[in-house]
Amino acid sequence: MTRAIVALAAACLLAACTAIVPPPERRADAVVYVIGRGWHTDIGLPIGEISGQLTVLEQPFPGLRVLTIGFGDRRFLLTRDRSPLAMLAALLPGRAALLITALRTEPEAAFGATHVVRLHVTEAELARLRERLWREFEHTAADRPVLLADGPYPGSLFYAASATYSAFYTCNTWTADVARAGGLPMPATGVLFAGQVMGSARWIASREASLHRP
Repeated sequence: MTRAIVALAAACLLAACTAIVPPPERRADAVVYVIGRGWHTDIGLPIGEISGQLTVLEQPFPGLRVLTIGFGDRRFLLTRDRSPLAMLAALLPGRAALLITALRTEPEAAFGATHVVRLHVTEAELARLRERLWREFEHTAADRPVLLADGPYPGSLFYAASATYSAFYTCNTWTADVARAGGLPMPATGVLFAGQVMGSARWIASREASLHRP
């Protein structure tokens, strides 16, 4: 009986010691930006984080520092019709476009620091995010992204998106989905508005800061 008690005590002590061993440090060295642009959100990648198939997107923009990608209704974006009827029509399921914006400065300087959240992912998570972003483009037979038109300002282009835009799958739903593919704990359902994405991104950034606070 005594031996059994001693063995049980030793097992409990071992379990307790095991429980308090900290997990291996997560080397989250890569940077991903979540950017608020009014009612719209973008995902941003520094030039150093862009590789593989995505490098085709940087070729038209020598000297860029950050590439941002946003999702939206194709007709609404390309026609730039902001009438109430066009805005209502955009809520119906339809073809989508991706707006690529090349920045030659930091996103905080371009959009304002309060509209940019800088987050960290591991190299493996970054690779998954890049793979997901590439799948978001419609491709030609030569596996090139389908270019639709020049963007609304210098340093921007519209490409065809593979997903469908609707009132229930907005630009912000898309941003959350892509960020989650990169390992960020964004909500899986119910995301429609920019405030939801930016609020989640700020919470993630706050959690990252607390984990690395001495």
